[in-house]
Amino acid sequence: MRHRDFTAFIFPSALAMLLFIALPIVSVAVQSLFVEHEQVLVSVENCGPFGCQTETKVDPDATAALKEADPLGRFNGLGTYLNRAHLAVDELGAILSDNDGLGDVVSRVYNLPFYKALSFTLVYTFLVTPLSMIMGFAVALGVNNIPKFWKGPVIFLSLLPYIVTPLLGSLILFWMINSDGVIGATLQWVFDDPELSLKASPFLTWVTLIVYGTWHMTPFAFVVFYAGLQTLPKDTLESAMIDGANRWERIRYVVMPHLTPLATFVGLVLLMDNFRVFEPIIGFSSEANATSLSWSIYNDLNGSVDQLFGSAAATSILTMLGVIVLLMPVLIRTWRDFNRKAR
Repeated sequence: MRHRDFTAFIFPSALAMLLFIALPIVSVAVQSLFVEHEQVLVSVENCGPFGCQTETKVDPDATAALKEADPLGRFNGLGTYLNRAHLAVDELGAILSDNDGLGDVVSRVYNLPFYKALSFTLVYTFLVTPLSMIMGFAVALGVNNIPKFWKGPVIFLSLLPYIVTPLLGSLILFWMINSDGVIGATLQWVFDDPELSLKASPFLTWVTLIVYGTWHMTPFAFVVFYAGLQTLPKDTLESAMIDGANRWERIRYVVMPHLTPLATFVGLVLLMDNFRVFEPIIGFSSEANATSLSWSIYNDLNGSVDQLFGSAAATSILTMLGVIVLLMPVLIRTWRDFNRKAR
């Protein structure tokens, strides 16, 4: 392809990426260096029959004028990244210098907002991603071997969790695990404990969210792996059968190597999606027991009066850096494999 043709071909995509990806990221990065203006306070003296009192009130006009003059807010540099709501550098130093052991360190670090959100985000990501891939691969193998007459309905039912929007699906499951819901009432009857609730502790909440995440993300892995199975060379399978390979050996030595590139793609997509977990936390109302980095951004922007744009921007940048760190090993390995094959 000529350079001119290639430039004309790639220009629309490059322009769209610049306008809708690069520029917003730069904007968020700049906003993270600023914090909101402090409200302008004025002292007002109120006199009555019993004397005069001085009250301090917010001057809305002066505050509005200050925000209008400098919309980005006050420059704070990296202060937002280092404060208690984010990396908490001073608090971490105090914890590490004065503690009662590893358990105390973990407990106190977990109480810091950013690290509490980060811990659930990482656990959710590193459990839901492999579980979804394993379940999706198993479902794909099962569907690939059922009679053709049943494949259509089974594929539709297998894709149903992914068709349902995450927020709606989490709300449905939230209602089902209530004490008067199907799952909640059944568990209370099975364990003969009327006080049993999946919302009672952080551990049970985490388990519920991870189970829901696996249920929701499995269809994506299934449909990709199932499509890959349709390209599996039948000659290779027949040769393996003739050589005496059993079903497990055919899966291990023929099917899995064939699907390895697809597994890399599925893993990358699931890592990015799971690291941005948000809707299940809102649907389950689990903020007391489980929060995520995306939920922290939402929480900063949810205030009707004081929206913490700088704090939300800093969390957004840290979240993007986290995604890059997670994807880097896979991308490096993929690049090395590509270069080795090219040679």
